[in-house]
Amino acid sequence: MIALTPAQRREFRAAAHHLKPVVTVADNGLSEAVLAEIDRSLQAHELIKVKTQGVEREQRTALMQQICDALEAAPVQSIGNILVVWRVRRDEDTPASSSGETKARGSKRASVAKSARAFAANARRTALMQAAAEKKRAATRRTPRKG
Repeated sequence: MIALTPAQRREFRAAAHHLKPVVTVADNGLSEAVLAEIDRSLQAHELIKVKTQGVEREQRTALMQQICDALEAAPVQSIGNILVVWRVRRDEDTPASSSGETKARGSKRASVAKSARAFAANARRTALMQAAAEKKRAATRRTPRKG
């Protein structure tokens, strides 16, 4: 499981706010098919929401732990029945790693830090672009009428 700093967790929570859940874990629990779908979603989006149905609080905590351990992801947030999970996108030619992975821990942390910095920079860029667009809209609305 990947550990996130509080600043990274805050950035990911903010980015996940507008997301819709892409996977639902229901009565059958965390089956191989559901785990594979979560893995595909993480590969495609990096940051996803998972909805749980009919699961108590303690079970949701255990479910989040199972997902993050199995997929080498980081738990971002758990609110009610929604779990927010993040994992850096893997290379296409790299298969899903197993428990016997020999990758160095330091390089994984460097990769996570690099991805988190890129994510934060992209979020700041998007916020600046949205602010500029809003400023432009506000300027056009305040144009005095002639006449």
